[in-house]
Amino acid sequence: MIFDVITIFPEFFRGPFDYGVIRRGRERGLIETRVHDLREYASDRHRTVDDRPFGGGEGMVLKPEPIFAAVEAIRGSGPTEVVVLSAAGRLFSQDEALRLSKASQVILICGRYEGIDERIVEHLATAELSVGDFVLSGGEIGAAMIVDAVARYVPGIVGKEESVLRDSFSDPGALDRLVEHPHYTRPADFRGWKAPPVLISGDHEAIRKWREEAALAKTTKNRPDLLKRGAHERT
Repeated sequence: MIFDVITIFPEFFRGPFDYGVIRRGRERGLIETRVHDLREYASDRHRTVDDRPFGGGEGMVLKPEPIFAAVEAIRGSGPTEVVVLSAAGRLFSQDEALRLSKASQVILICGRYEGIDERIVEHLATAELSVGDFVLSGGEIGAAMIVDAVARYVPGIVGKEESVLRDSFSDPGALDRLVEHPHYTRPADFRGWKAPPVLISGDHEAIRKWREEAALAKTTKNRPDLLKRGAHERT
């Protein structure tokens, strides 16, 4: 699987792509990450990639010509997703990560400045995604997050593949999306705070039930919106 990132700050990805599952996937030949400097695809000698917005307003807008040229140059012949990172996009989710993992190539376009020319979204992208209800200076951090989340679905990258299926939000058919249950490890008693006795009881059925209840309790505390969403989908 190939991940291509188009950005005006290619040096940013020297860190995020050199650790964890992404590095492991690259070393095993399971994924390939390629970072492209958008300015290399500009047609003028100043390597211009942005201009003032039509209609006036603050900031600058990324031009369509360099981005179209970049995508057309690096796009392969297999199933390809072209993703624009934008605060105006739909929220990235575990379902979206699973969907993207079915492509052979994912091209991520990192927005900057005030935004990008809408014709890129309308006529080039297959998805416009946001990683949260907040504004970042650019799409680079979001792109790194998406690559990490999608790469986990590539067989052989995660040590125990069944653990991916147990991650938070990972059941695509669930109406009540629960965050993952709490985890504990040694020592069983740390500063007087003890791990739940059931987890060291050896009773696998009791442990399973405890984890289900604990996941529900943690979801209710931290992400009640997930429970409300499930109730809405059932009506």
